[in-house]
Amino acid sequence: MTSYTAHFTPGTRIRVKADYPETRGPCHIRTPHYLRGREGVVERPLGAFRNPEDLAFARPAATIPLYHVRFDQKGIWNEGEAGDTVLVELYEHWLEPAA
Repeated sequence: MTSYTAHFTPGTRIRVKADYPETRGPCHIRTPHYLRGREGVVERPLGAFRNPEDLAFARPAATIPLYHVRFDQKGIWNEGEAGDTVLVELYEHWLEPAA
């Protein structure tokens, strides 16, 4: 099992990877489809936990940092008021630095 060290700090702009592992076979995914490819801001790290995507299949699961990531609501659903946000828990292996 691999362990990870948190790489993102509060305020870091990130992008959710535009990956679709479900097209490669059965899988368990905790990252919402509507966030893939979207940019957000790390609010705070929540600690490190065993990867539920592996645990769902009784595979050895790495311990991976989990974050609260904030997204602009209008950028996701094109509705809401200025300043409305969506806060989501995302595992680090789904995140990459924003360009």
